[in-house]
Amino acid sequence: MMGSIEGRVMATVALWLLSLGLALTSAFATGKAPSGLAYSTASAHVLQRQSAPGSCHSIGRALYSRPDPHCTPGVVNPVVTQATIGTTICRSGWTSTVRPPETITRSEKLASMAAYGLRESASRYEYDHDVPLELGGAVNDPRNLWPEPDYPPRSSFYLNPKDRLENVLKRMVCRGAMTLAQAQRLIAFNWVAAYNQLHIGGA
Repeated sequence: MMGSIEGRVMATVALWLLSLGLALTSAFATGKAPSGLAYSTASAHVLQRQSAPGSCHSIGRALYSRPDPHCTPGVVNPVVTQATIGTTICRSGWTSTVRPPETITRSEKLASMAAYGLRESASRYEYDHDVPLELGGAVNDPRNLWPEPDYPPRSSFYLNPKDRLENVLKRMVCRGAMTLAQAQRLIAFNWVAAYNQLHIGGA
């Protein structure tokens, strides 16, 4: 099962690289990460300013929503590179060492919800990293965080479809079946399309 998923992922990556024209050489030329995404050094311990209220608009609906690419295009952590994955994202427990504290993200989440015009209870949303920490996403940059709809039942919290895709991609990166840059592009460009085309399901 996992082998077929990996095959579909690699085929999809190849097609998307072609259509997007995101060659690694051009990414280096513009000073961005190999994925073509910008680097961020925003501190996990400093409250970050969010977009203006009502200025952001999600794409899609419910659990398959995607962030506004103008507000939340996805940015990455310069500490995490292909050369350092063994000591960062592929090391057990590493993400807990860089995750911003709730004392910071609580206020940011509410401001981000206002930016996206959301007035429901904050408990219905996960303040989610567009490019996840597990794939080298920036730790506390408003360009990489947004209020993602989550399952209403508490027992299913943090088990949305995007999380399952992230888990599959991280395993592939850490096994050497996919580069970090490819995984970051799949997530940031259109995670819903990747999830649907690859039939991740409960992987």
